[in-house]
Amino acid sequence: MVAPPVTDVTTYTPTRVTPLSTSTRRFDLRRVYTAALLIPGVYAIICHLPPWALTLLLMVGGGLALLELYRISFPSRPNHALVGTGLTLFALVLARHHLSFGLTDLLAVGIVALPAALLLSPGTVERRIKDTAITAFGVFYVGLALSTVVSTRVLAGGEWLVLFLAMVTWAGDIGAYYAGTLWGKHLLAPKISPKKTVEGLLGGIGLAVAAAFLAQVCFVPQLQPMDTVILGVVLTGAGLCGDLWESAIKRRARVKDSGSILPGHGGMLDRIDSVLFTAPTFYCYVTWVRVITPSP
Repeated sequence: MVAPPVTDVTTYTPTRVTPLSTSTRRFDLRRVYTAALLIPGVYAIICHLPPWALTLLLMVGGGLALLELYRISFPSRPNHALVGTGLTLFALVLARHHLSFGLTDLLAVGIVALPAALLLSPGTVERRIKDTAITAFGVFYVGLALSTVVSTRVLAGGEWLVLFLAMVTWAGDIGAYYAGTLWGKHLLAPKISPKKTVEGLLGGIGLAVAAAFLAQVCFVPQLQPMDTVILGVVLTGAGLCGDLWESAIKRRARVKDSGSILPGHGGMLDRIDSVLFTAPTFYCYVTWVRVITPSP
């Protein structure tokens, strides 16, 4: 009598992941080395150099992130006319505070520049229209978001507000990474980012609130203690949304990282994806809720 064949059945639970044992957990130390090299320079630019120095830093970092976005969006068909137009518009968006450009002026430039680049681009009309839409999206996604950092810098005490934003955003990322690695069990969005867990989110919130409270006590008296709790929670949530948004873009493009320029972090877009959501959120809070105005 022949035994029936054994059918291999694999079960999948989308809301829970078995944590790694202590012996198999691994932290990527390259993340620590990269941060140790970058943080002192970023701190000096934010707090001890004129505002235009921060704008230049954002242009370099944001420009690299935008190039990565265009690279994964146009993997086999680089469109040099549209990429150049997108980078130019991105730089103008960030520099508008220094050049006295208004959003209306930038919109007018974009309305002229993007169709002109579309006409100079190769490919079918349908392909060129889609590529133009991707180019405009990149300027909005990266450029307009980072421009709120420049807008925050020109507020009263803006250098310390930007430092507060950076500290809380990074604390949320760090807390989520290490708490998720150590104790992560329950997945948040397995179809978008399989490594994001509820435990990581809670760890990010805890460290972000602690960093916000420390920053408020030390150098941001414009904010109240309750603001530290609100901003710690809200900015961590915004950073998570930014991370998931970029993960969705990469998943659609079928790539793991946006690039490899930062050891342990991947690409520049991987590094600033949280800031692209936390910066506008923070700017709206300090200007609308706390009503902090630009320096005279």
